[in-house]
Amino acid sequence: MNDFLSAALLGVLEGFTEFLPVSSTGHLVIANQFVYFANPQFTKMFDIVIQLGAILAVALVFWKRLLPWGKHVEAAGGSSKVWGLWLNSIIAFVPTGIAALLLKDVVEATLMTPVVVASTLIFYGVVFLFIERFAPKPKVTDVAELGWKLALAIGFIQILSLVPGTSRSGITIIGALLLGVGRVAATEFTFFLALPTMGVATLYSLYKYLKDAPLGFTGTELGSLMVGFVVAFFVAWAVIVGFVKFVQNNNFVAFGVYRIVLGAAVLALLSMGMLGAAA
Repeated sequence: MNDFLSAALLGVLEGFTEFLPVSSTGHLVIANQFVYFANPQFTKMFDIVIQLGAILAVALVFWKRLLPWGKHVEAAGGSSKVWGLWLNSIIAFVPTGIAALLLKDVVEATLMTPVVVASTLIFYGVVFLFIERFAPKPKVTDVAELGWKLALAIGFIQILSLVPGTSRSGITIIGALLLGVGRVAATEFTFFLALPTMGVATLYSLYKYLKDAPLGFTGTELGSLMVGFVVAFFVAWAVIVGFVKFVQNNNFVAFGVYRIVLGAAVLALLSMGMLGAAA
């Protein structure tokens, strides 16, 4: 398959799944069985770096709530609330950042498989169905009122997202709901938390790849990255806007069902030998 077409397809998948609670990494692990580049290390790095497009989409959609200066600040609740949102996002990132630094190589070596992805898709799909039925009544309905203690607790829960198939957005939403955060506030916080989490992960992945490839990217690799980045940006932008509207009037049951069905389908394909057991 043409590298640019592969980049576009993976960009669509990344942009569509990054902020939905369905696991972008899990989808990419499965997709990489069919869509990939000649260099396996570039494929792994590409899957992470095109997240920059999704990060930029978050910044575009929420820029008025992310910039602590300008005429829009009062509408965002004042600069103190904007700075508080940034502080909570960074606080929540710290546990995951430390865990990723310590466990990332182990995870990549042992857990990046369709079996793990399918299992976690199903497990957290069931959890979503459970949460929608038994979650406590929300005590926090505005993301600006989250507080650093709740943010830190959500950050520790986000560590579970290191296991592929879990979904970073999904596990932070689950954790927030269990801690008494409302559905909309939980969803918005997972967007803001994505900025430091995905930003650092992207830079680290770029650093590791370029350290082992002193000549840098080939022209085709650089072009592929640009295609994947642009496609992921536009798709993620549309998904974010739609998802925010969706959660205002709907629950997460549909995503739980989707995860269970997809996980079961992956296990079925594995049993029939239509998917490889390794990533």
